[in-house]
Amino acid sequence: MITVKKSHTAFMAAILSGSVLNPLNSSMIALALHSIQQDYHLTFATVSWLVSAFYLVSAVGQPVAGKAGDLIGRRKLFLGGLMLSALSCFFAPIASTFFLLLIMRLLQAVGNSTIYPSSVALVHQSVSHEKQGSALAALAICASVMTAFGPTVGGFLIVWGGWPTIFYVNFPFIVVSLVLGLIVFPKDIKNRSYRLKNFMRQLDIPGIMLFSISIIGLLWFLLTIKEHVTYWAIFAGLIAAVLFIWRESKIRDPFIDLHLLKMNHRLTLVYLLFILLNVANYCLFYGMPAFFQSGMHLGIRASGAMMLTMSMASVAASLITGQRIDHLGPAAPLKLSALLTASGSLLLMIVAFDRSLLLIGLFLLLIGCGYGIGNVALQTMMLRESPEEMVGTSAGLFQTCRFIGSISASAVLGVVFARTITSTDFLILTWVLAAVSIPAVFISLTYFRSHRAA
Repeated sequence: MITVKKSHTAFMAAILSGSVLNPLNSSMIALALHSIQQDYHLTFATVSWLVSAFYLVSAVGQPVAGKAGDLIGRRKLFLGGLMLSALSCFFAPIASTFFLLLIMRLLQAVGNSTIYPSSVALVHQSVSHEKQGSALAALAICASVMTAFGPTVGGFLIVWGGWPTIFYVNFPFIVVSLVLGLIVFPKDIKNRSYRLKNFMRQLDIPGIMLFSISIIGLLWFLLTIKEHVTYWAIFAGLIAAVLFIWRESKIRDPFIDLHLLKMNHRLTLVYLLFILLNVANYCLFYGMPAFFQSGMHLGIRASGAMMLTMSMASVAASLITGQRIDHLGPAAPLKLSALLTASGSLLLMIVAFDRSLLLIGLFLLLIGCGYGIGNVALQTMMLRESPEEMVGTSAGLFQTCRFIGSISASAVLGVVFARTITSTDFLILTWVLAAVSIPAVFISLTYFRSHRAA
């Protein structure tokens, strides 16, 4: 038991087996929607709430969970999230109505949202500085692999045992993470003088509410822009954002320390760069399969093989970067990531005129490497730039930026590929990629010339 408790491998196994849940559950559901729609006799618009609600709760829930973990302890939050996830996965398949299934899906999102910010904080707290980059690379690789292969795994599970299996498959990961976590995670420091009243005040419930309304308003606007422009959503989001900024700058214990973000430009730019990186990545992750099949008339297998190039390049680049970033620091990999992404985006303009699969595969490989390197570099930079007392909150905000980027990409594709998917439409998409990747190059070269000592 003592050997296991001190084992870095056991610690990382506990972290990683829990961290796969959010990307796995956000991607597997795609192939289950049709079956759930038929079983509950729903319209597609109704059943798609299982996807939209999960994204919205995750985007808001991760920084809130990170803040709670910073206050009450990362171990408690991680293990509590696992138990809530287990509860939702047990009851979701036996839900008698779609409303109950949606409630379980929301609880699953809440439970999953506690795990990533707690994981990053536990890595910062328990892993030696020399190994933190490698540990974060492992988190990035798990997220990339599960996001890329989640739909495939979900498809096999649904064929084998129906849509309930996408919930039941969570249990092996939950059990491994829970058992190992109980053994290897350091116990949270007890503060007997700490009371619920203090916790609620420091958690800043009004601030969380305003933050939630602002994020949900923005994401709702982006999610629905393909059908119609919801002016009320963006208006409500902007009003809530203004009130949030005003409130957080006035109180003693803010939900998010805006003064810190104002003073620490590098941390703020890390969030901006991660949004831009994810817009570029998900424009291609969601858009290229549509272009392959509708624009180039490739089959599903050929389209999948082409996308596999990008996914495998991202995983390989994350692994290599993780092995070297502890010695090199994150600044140089961050610049390389921006340059690769911008180069690949600009070169993709050629595809509008020359549809060579070899060239497309090469350009996707460049962008995949850029995303893999940038994912690890930005996570490492975020961890090193965050104060000890708000590592969980910073990690949660980092994941919120991922959701903002991915949903923004979906909105872009809804506009660009609204009616047709032609070479001209694809060329417009590459202009969007250039518009987000070129500023990322400028920011990384200008503001991250060297990395301050941690």
